[in-house]
Amino acid sequence: MTRREIREETFKMIFQTEFYDEAELPEQMTLFLGENPEASDEEKAQIDARVKAIIEKLPQMDAIIDEVAEGWKTNRMGKVELAIIRLATYEIKVEGLAEGIAINEAVEMAKRYGGDNSGAFVNGILAKVV
Repeated sequence: MTRREIREETFKMIFQTEFYDEAELPEQMTLFLGENPEASDEEKAQIDARVKAIIEKLPQMDAIIDEVAEGWKTNRMGKVELAIIRLATYEIKVEGLAEGIAINEAVEMAKRYGGDNSGAFVNGILAKVV
């Protein structure tokens, strides 16, 4: 899998966390990773570790997002956009990914998975996160 594909799989699982209780997440992760036969065991482990790390840091990520999102709070954002913003914020603030790369990848995912204005919304929030 490419880095982009791993990022997208991570996004999909982060998105799913909005719909399950914390106790259900390990089982959901196992099911999700099992549905991806083209991913190697190493790639599945990488996705699993990233998702767990992001979930662990959600309070910090959400605080950063809430601080910069004028007129919007994480509890009001669309679930697709929120998952993408959380992932990109984590990549920038924790993993140290170059801001331009993280924002570009996030905007492209928002265009693919979100609504008509998702790309612009994600870009606007992430531009303030950096």
